[in-house]
Amino acid sequence: MPSSTAGQVIKCKAAVAWGAGEPLKIEEVEVAPPQASEVRIKVHYTALCHTDLYFWEAKGQTPLFPRILGHEAAGIIESVGEGVTDLKVGDTVLPVFTGECGECRHCKSEESNMCDLLRINTDRGVMINDGKSRFSINGKPIYHFLGTSTFSEYTVAHVGCVAKINPEAPLDKVCILSCGVSTGMGATLNVAKPKKGSTVAIFGLGGVGLAAAEGARIAGASRIIGIDLNSDRFEKAKLFGVTEFINPKDHEKPIQEVIAERTDGGVDSSIECTGNVKAMIQAFESCHDGWGVAVLVGVPHSDAVFATSPTHFLSERTLKGTFFGNYKPRSDLPGLVELYLDKKLELEKFITHEVSFANINKAFDYMIKGESLRCVINVIGD
Repeated sequence: MPSSTAGQVIKCKAAVAWGAGEPLKIEEVEVAPPQASEVRIKVHYTALCHTDLYFWEAKGQTPLFPRILGHEAAGIIESVGEGVTDLKVGDTVLPVFTGECGECRHCKSEESNMCDLLRINTDRGVMINDGKSRFSINGKPIYHFLGTSTFSEYTVAHVGCVAKINPEAPLDKVCILSCGVSTGMGATLNVAKPKKGSTVAIFGLGGVGLAAAEGARIAGASRIIGIDLNSDRFEKAKLFGVTEFINPKDHEKPIQEVIAERTDGGVDSSIECTGNVKAMIQAFESCHDGWGVAVLVGVPHSDAVFATSPTHFLSERTLKGTFFGNYKPRSDLPGLVELYLDKKLELEKFITHEVSFANINKAFDYMIKGESLRCVINVIGD
């Protein structure tokens, strides 16, 4: 059953970033109908991720403004474009910053989620179908962000970047599965794959690190060691299964030596979630020889390099990397929603704040001050 607005331009509110670091402004925007292989989504809830903040500040990349940011969200399909058969009007969905075309070598591989067609592209501000934006104000285009642009009451996304989920799921909770929680949790469950009773070290106890800890808790790890330079984070981390804490500032010797002493030679798995090159080396070298696995999750500066002795590899330690927790968006996210509905995954503890759409800039304030893990933004209102 087509919606009453299908095929028409929709006027709605969006939080537009007009320039680097400038407060977002709620504007009336026009959202064009979805083209071939696209869908238009009515956004109900969205959340602020550090990636939104990074590209809003525009300190480390080519600035692209005006732009509608946002990429963690949940909503309902309002209309579908030509050729879309996987989704229909009324479906409950999570838009995702990366995609799954289902046809390329990566999508057909059981090992990879790095779709050739739809993998993350931070520089592109238009739709891949025709190189144009679906957003405009008075005829002037407003750029997209990560193919999602969820800081808008309506958005348009490629069908391959949209996961259909259980309509019973509370959208104000499952919206945070679109990025950070899945990234951290998948790094543990899909890549490190700790056995029940094993010892896991988590480097960095921000949102992604706590999600990695949650993954270790779900896997049944007996010891989850949290490493962070901010001791204020330790109490909160207990909620995510972290059993003990190390602040490198409290020790003169390298932290990998401290961990080795406390774990009879090293941990079974370590997950690095800071993007700091020094922490990456520490995470790898803190793994036990013979079977230890280190997983890199944090994104470093583009020209960063690190060095470690080849003997660490020759003594049978493994170093791996991950992108989006190795989850294929359309295939795997519905299962994570079910994990939450079955009460095996706890999402509520990640959500520290909720604000109205009109107060979206408060979400940025909370994150800048380090007060929030995830702030959910109520786009649909009461």
